[in-house]
Amino acid sequence: MHFLNFFPLFVFLYFLAVTHAATFDITNQCTYPVWAAASPGGGRRLDSGQTWNINVNPGTTTGRIWGRTNCNFDGNGRGKCQTGDCNGRLQCQGFGSAPNTLAEFALNQPNNLDFVDISLVDGFNIPMEFSPINGGCRKLQCSADINGQCPSELQAPGGCNNPCTVFKTKEYCCTNGSGSCSPTDFSRFFKQRCPDAYSYPQDDPTSMFTCPAGTNYKVVFCPEANTIIDIQNNCPFTVWAAAVPGGERRLEYGGTWKIEANTKNGRIWGRTNCNFNTLDKGQCQTGDCNGLLECQTFSSTPPNTLAEYAINQFNNTDFLGISLVDGFNIPMEFSPVSADECSVRITCTADIIGQCPNELRTPGGCNNPCTVFKTNEYCCTSGNCGPTNYSRFFKDRCSTSFSYPTDDLSSLFTCPSGTTYRVVFCP
Repeated sequence: MHFLNFFPLFVFLYFLAVTHAATFDITNQCTYPVWAAASPGGGRRLDSGQTWNINVNPGTTTGRIWGRTNCNFDGNGRGKCQTGDCNGRLQCQGFGSAPNTLAEFALNQPNNLDFVDISLVDGFNIPMEFSPINGGCRKLQCSADINGQCPSELQAPGGCNNPCTVFKTKEYCCTNGSGSCSPTDFSRFFKQRCPDAYSYPQDDPTSMFTCPAGTNYKVVFCPEANTIIDIQNNCPFTVWAAAVPGGERRLEYGGTWKIEANTKNGRIWGRTNCNFNTLDKGQCQTGDCNGLLECQTFSSTPPNTLAEYAINQFNNTDFLGISLVDGFNIPMEFSPVSADECSVRITCTADIIGQCPNELRTPGGCNNPCTVFKTNEYCCTSGNCGPTNYSRFFKDRCSTSFSYPTDDLSSLFTCPSGTTYRVVFCP
């Protein structure tokens, strides 16, 4: 009798929990089969292009999703995988064997937050994206060629091991009893290639992210690779770097910042002489973004030297250039990190501010003529325009930079998609 009275309440609470469960869409975009694994969740073979949907209840902690490779299972779901193996079972009931790239999560934790990350603490076997379907929080991705570049000491069939698995020392496993450990050369190898991912067990400040509870997620094996752009300030003054998409970062002399660029068009520029309050509102003398610390659109206040790009366009090609169409405020270099990837090197380092025509002078920079005169001749609003005396002033000093809107022939460059780039202020 008591059981019968309790049963309706049990059913109600069960369906309430399921209703608020988080959905995870797991997709294989690799050209080979991946045996997806989830804890909780089990396992599923995914051929290229296939998706597996699982629901995970709120309150779940230590959740993991990963991919297994080169598996063979019999009709009873027993067998073996080269990477990510779950005690020889198709339906995982625990965690997998290293090396394996991990999507980790804890749902509906304090302050109604989900905690999410990509971890390379168990090594790397498959490129991965872990991102929200809804909720407005950020995408995490690790798609570098870690297997191909793996240090010889960490190489394993089908993947790249974490150093703890190989050396089993306190330095790498963070088991020194004090609860404190530091980056190593091996962890830096992973971090340089996947800046958002855990590279060692206590890499929390740069690797743990939050989403609102109730967010649904997708995990993608072999996502379209993002391009890494290293941004560095070599100026003897502070630069407030801006990237759209990407965000912002205050860079003192010698400071660096890594961003991931996707297939969208993008811009990177530096702002000078900025002051922001605790609400991230204020003003910059050059390159201002409507008074906001974090720029949200391509629209910024001239003058500002621009690095512009479009990643993975026609025929797997990146397009890039430095533009002075919005004027000039900071000397800049935009180039591949390695000449082995692409030999293009674009620089604009002339003393344009010191030599700026009187009509274009402005505090902190040298304006473009469109900003000053607002005519069709300089703004190219008719869709067809040519060089002017002002554009020649810029071109004579920075011959590889855009000097007016349709200056493509001598100012637009290409590199193979997958190239890693750097933007340097005051190179």
